Amino acid sequence: MIVSIIAAIGQNNELGANNKLLWRLSDDLKLFKQLTLGHCIIMGRKTFESIGKPLPGRINIVVTTSRIEIEGIYTAIDLNHAIEMARETGEKEAFIIGGGQIYSYSMDLADKLYLTHVKADFPEAEVFLPAIDFDEWKTIDSKSYIQDEKNEYDFEFKAYVRK
Repeated sequence: MIVSIIAAIGQNNELGANNKLLWRLSDDLKLFKQLTLGHCIIMGRKTFESIGKPLPGRINIVVTTSRIEIEGIYTAIDLNHAIEMARETGEKEAFIIGGGQIYSYSMDLADKLYLTHVKADFPEAEVFLPAIDFDEWKTIDSKSYIQDEKNEYDFEFKAYVRK
């Protein structure tokens, strides 16, 4: 099974503040849905709480030591447990969708990265994606988007595989 990280980041690897995203990018949300639909998504408790519900059409696995008894949510005690649960579903790809701690733990385990590079700085950010050594990764897809009424900033979507 392929383990993939999917994230949107600012120019300084910013992810969020106050348990929320820092931007509104409609086209990025469409990409996220298109890529993750029908697959397992793995997230930390805080990310799940920021979403507030299971994402439909996906197997939702939350890494937490707390009990979450919500239909459509599976819980794992740690990231390795979550990846094993995803593997047992028979899915070909599982997506790590956040937050910062889960990304830190999963960076060395990931086979692919799907990153939206937002063309702006966000000094209010509190959560960051760990630094990535892009010498270890090969770009396999790239598409640029321009700011418009549905996208607050210019951004570029890139997909990478480990070299």
